Amino acid sequence: MTSLAQLALGTSRRVTIPTPTGPIAALQAGAGDVADILLVPGYTGSKEDFGPLMDPIADAGFRVTAIDLPGQFESAGPDDPAAYTPIALGASVRAVADELGAPVHVLGHSFGGLVARAAVIADPSAFVDLVLMSSGPAALGGARRQRIELLAPLLPVAGLAGVYAAIQAADAGVIEPSRELASFLERRFLTGHPAMLQGMGDALCAEPDRVAELLATGMRCLVVHGADDDAWPPGVQAGMAARLGAAYAVVTGAAHSPAVESTAPTAAVLIDFWRATR
Repeated sequence: MTSLAQLALGTSRRVTIPTPTGPIAALQAGAGDVADILLVPGYTGSKEDFGPLMDPIADAGFRVTAIDLPGQFESAGPDDPAAYTPIALGASVRAVADELGAPVHVLGHSFGGLVARAAVIADPSAFVDLVLMSSGPAALGGARRQRIELLAPLLPVAGLAGVYAAIQAADAGVIEPSRELASFLERRFLTGHPAMLQGMGDALCAEPDRVAELLATGMRCLVVHGADDDAWPPGVQAGMAARLGAAYAVVTGAAHSPAVESTAPTAAVLIDFWRATR
């Protein structure tokens, strides 16, 4: 993500949501007796990844809440890497849904899609519907998986700072973000819990295919991704949508992060889906 859009939070307010396992940092927009939208970020991400979507969704008549999962950025997390599996984190998502007033609409981006899926499978009654954004049916493959596996041995010896430096070196020559955004991305990465980075990375490389379990819940789903997604290939995501009998949309002008890469078309797809359910 190289867009300044992550820093454009509009009218969003920062809130803290209490849960049985600890407080969850969140951004929230919209108010009143309206349907709730819960947005779950991906690996190394945070609530700010949804910043550009917050006002459009609120303006459409929803209350929207984007969270940091435990261990991410401003949400504290446990010291055990095993606590960062989709099933374990799905319990936190359900706790947030309960605090918001379940059932809620839930969207998971990338690894957050695996977490949201686990939450829905565990308790479909807590959710109205599920959006899987740039997520897949099972473990991550390709170049992104290779990077996780290459960097994993570095974390215990060099810490978050060493891993971040290695990522920056590997990305040399790629279009660089603005100084303001680069500062935020570095601060976010270094603020995360090391156990989160290890645990989520391990989970991304080990997640089983749970599409049949999700289908069995009867949950209404939308699969949406950028036309140039470089994580789970578009064909894999289209196949997942077909297996689920889900609504399916491709966002042009976007890769793995449609919320910041092509905000207006992404917001339109999401709002149409949620309005149809409502």
